[in-house]
Amino acid sequence: MKIRHPFVIRLAALLVAWLIRVWIGTLRPRYHPLGQNVDPLRRDFTRRFIYAFWHENLLLPACFYAHPRIQVLISQHADGELIARACKHLRFGTIRGSTTRGGTEALLQLVRASRACHLAVVPDGPRGPRRRLQLGPIYLASRTGLAIVPIGIGFHRPWRAKSWDRFALPRPWSRASVVTMEPVHIPPDLDKAELEEWRQYVDGLMHEVTRLAEQWAETGKWPAAAGECPDQHISEDQERAA
Repeated sequence: MKIRHPFVIRLAALLVAWLIRVWIGTLRPRYHPLGQNVDPLRRDFTRRFIYAFWHENLLLPACFYAHPRIQVLISQHADGELIARACKHLRFGTIRGSTTRGGTEALLQLVRASRACHLAVVPDGPRGPRRRLQLGPIYLASRTGLAIVPIGIGFHRPWRAKSWDRFALPRPWSRASVVTMEPVHIPPDLDKAELEEWRQYVDGLMHEVTRLAEQWAETGKWPAAAGECPDQHISEDQERAA
């Protein structure tokens, strides 16, 4: 059943945002960058990036990385208004559109927003295939000049929805992990074949960083083959944002 009434949408969005804060706030995520620290909430951070994470892991970034200077692309499908309002309650900036509806206008808004804000994208959304990076983020990075930061997120024994993305619902007070790759700079003015080459490359990075994050969350130990990792919690700035 789709929610259509404006008042019901506003109320539901407020409740969804509150529930996300309470639920995800019970987690104690740990963060490790493979390279430079690209935490968007660092007070001394002046660079801007495109942050990419799989659709199934939306809940953790929605809580710990919410900030008005991070603009997130929200699809214009039937539930988009509810999601957009919930994101605003969580303090994200929002841009409406997708690869299938409102794509051209959304791209123009993203390009304009990139001049002052970080961008957040779910490269396999809004309909999949699951964990397959689409061309949109590659084209966006090429157009804006912002580097893509592949983000891997893992939870310890999460519940999984029977949806196309197997949406992850972490268990309260369970382990969670965030791992980021070194930012990837996409050259400008690429043709279709070159865009596809970069898509495959970044897609591989997304899968690798996700594998590391999930292994870290499941075992509680950083994979030895990935090198040393400090026992690092999410930053104080992120905890305050949450």
